[in-house]
Amino acid sequence: MSGGSWFRSLTVAHRTRGRVRFRFACMPGTPATPLAIERAAENVPGVHEARVNPRAQSLVVTFDAAATDVDTLQRAVAALTPPGTRAMPAKAATDEGGAGPLVASLATLLGTPYLPASVQLPVTLGAAAPLIKHALDDYRDNGISSHVLEAMAVSISLARGDFSAANTTTFMLALGEYLEDSIARRSDDLLKHLLRPSSDEIWVVRDGQEVLVPAAEVSVGDTVVVGTGAVIPVDGTVLGGEGTVNEAAMTGESVAAVKGRGDAVLSGTLIEEGRLQIYAEQVGARTAAARIADYVEQSLTAKSEAQLGAARLADRLVPIVLGLAGSTYLLSRDWRRAAAVLQADYSCALKLATPVAFKSAMYRAGRTGILVKGASALERLAEADTFVFDKTGTLTAGRLAVTDSVTFDRSFSADDLICLAASVEEHYFHPLALAVVAAAKEISGKHFDHQEVQFIVAHGVASVIDGRRIVVGSRHFIEDDEKIDVSTHTETIDRLYREGKTLLYIGFGGKLLGVLALKDEVRANAAATITRLRQLGARRILMLTGDHHDRAAELAAELGLDAFHAELLPEQKAHIVEELGRQGARIAFVGDGINDAPALAGAHVGVAMQKGADIARLTADVALLEDDIGCVADAKALAQATMTRIRNNYRLTVGLNTAILGAAAIGVLSPVTTAMLHNGSTIAILLNALRGRAG
Repeated sequence: MSGGSWFRSLTVAHRTRGRVRFRFACMPGTPATPLAIERAAENVPGVHEARVNPRAQSLVVTFDAAATDVDTLQRAVAALTPPGTRAMPAKAATDEGGAGPLVASLATLLGTPYLPASVQLPVTLGAAAPLIKHALDDYRDNGISSHVLEAMAVSISLARGDFSAANTTTFMLALGEYLEDSIARRSDDLLKHLLRPSSDEIWVVRDGQEVLVPAAEVSVGDTVVVGTGAVIPVDGTVLGGEGTVNEAAMTGESVAAVKGRGDAVLSGTLIEEGRLQIYAEQVGARTAAARIADYVEQSLTAKSEAQLGAARLADRLVPIVLGLAGSTYLLSRDWRRAAAVLQADYSCALKLATPVAFKSAMYRAGRTGILVKGASALERLAEADTFVFDKTGTLTAGRLAVTDSVTFDRSFSADDLICLAASVEEHYFHPLALAVVAAAKEISGKHFDHQEVQFIVAHGVASVIDGRRIVVGSRHFIEDDEKIDVSTHTETIDRLYREGKTLLYIGFGGKLLGVLALKDEVRANAAATITRLRQLGARRILMLTGDHHDRAAELAAELGLDAFHAELLPEQKAHIVEELGRQGARIAFVGDGINDAPALAGAHVGVAMQKGADIARLTADVALLEDDIGCVADAKALAQATMTRIRNNYRLTVGLNTAILGAAAIGVLSPVTTAMLHNGSTIAILLNALRGRAG
């Protein structure tokens, strides 16, 4: 049951570089509002803008000519499906998944026996007519399909005057179709509800007044006003007010953040308390929430190899079922047996169970802080046998911490040295300064009063404490600019440097008072994640980094990695990933920075950390919504469990339907019983696909 196309026809009327005008005709009964078509077209990769002229039935698309071409664009637009609709198979009369056909077929089944004999045929035929018409349309478009087989079974019962069998079969098909479509829609709805929907109307400041305007009319540069309990509808910067913002939906952070003037805010986040005026920088389809929603929408239609394989098998089995029905009649001369065989097919369970399982898994992944961009990504993650990690921000937290405080003056303790440096660094927001201040807070050290702090760009800071000049910064700053001798402590300094630590030098009164050594923190669960990945079948785990060789070697040994490559440029990372791929490795690359984007794109599957750069998160197939490397192993486990469930459902579908077909062919099952068993087993398999545990 795949989504139906929006357009009956789509032709190119005019084209220039980066711009094309299509003429279109929508399928009968599909919602064809210009805004919906424009939004859907703008979600096609490479499209900048789409504009519909409903009177002329034309769609003008502006696109990136370097990223796509007109033919590719035409195919992508032609494949668009209306949001929230599904193309219904011919198993039953359709009303886009409503209960109408089900109620009508039930009424016919219950009422026909009490009607005069002369009326029973037209009433039964009327109830089955939508099913037969849909089967004829399907035959014209696709040839012999499972829907054609079912219509043939009903037609045989009608021809034999067995109205009870015809009506029962029609009802069972309608019931099965209704339940199957409900389950399929539920899997879509689960994904769509990962994001809190934004309001259709937004408060903005116009001419000094707050007015409520449709969301589509909000433009970049507008001042948007959001109060307690409301979802922020734009990406932007706070101009005024103060509020507590829950960003869990977008960042995975469970602790609400206080936002004030100058702070950045994201669409899709919730104001728990307060009121903000926000300068709109990204609106509509360009907001962060809309981009994630686009991923979700794409995941509803993207097909994996497992889905395509199941669909191909289902199509190949249809002629076999038809041949079995013909052979059964030729051998038995019993139309009832032939009709019973035609009731059982493999199509729905094979074609529906796989996408339902994928969508259910993607929903569960989203609830646990993992955004999977489509079924194919989940399938490729399950196949991954080689994990390649970037170091900084991935295996490490990307956050420096003080590891050593070495004082060269006995009148100052190691804690004194930290507090002295923190006293002058506390107004500076460089990562080194933040780490020193954090270390001072941990030891609850004292604050040293000082005069105004001087910031020297790319060097450090300087001030005066108790009449003596204090300088905190790089070796170049201390030795060359401040002329402080460090040669007597070279042995200690070199040892710390060889350990891969970053050094901060503290000069006081013209002498080297001491050094603070800082190191990027290894994530607490990094080693456990590596171990778990090996248990999940990872054969090789490597690390790529631009960091120093010695530090990389130390971390690789600490985490038990198979190999590492250090002092790399971004293009070298991508080259290594490419080379591993040529060797046959199925690579999952885990990274977070702009420099990781080429490797993320080139890997079998790319995984981006939660605090990664936007380009890394956009390039990756899987984006973590929580800053937890353990989610990588969680995603791998979920992917493998999903593929196990799909394989089990596959075997169950083939086994059950083969048994039903065999029993029908030898006359053990009547057409009505066959329909009940077939539809019942299909529903059970779909429910198994939807549930949360591998089975």
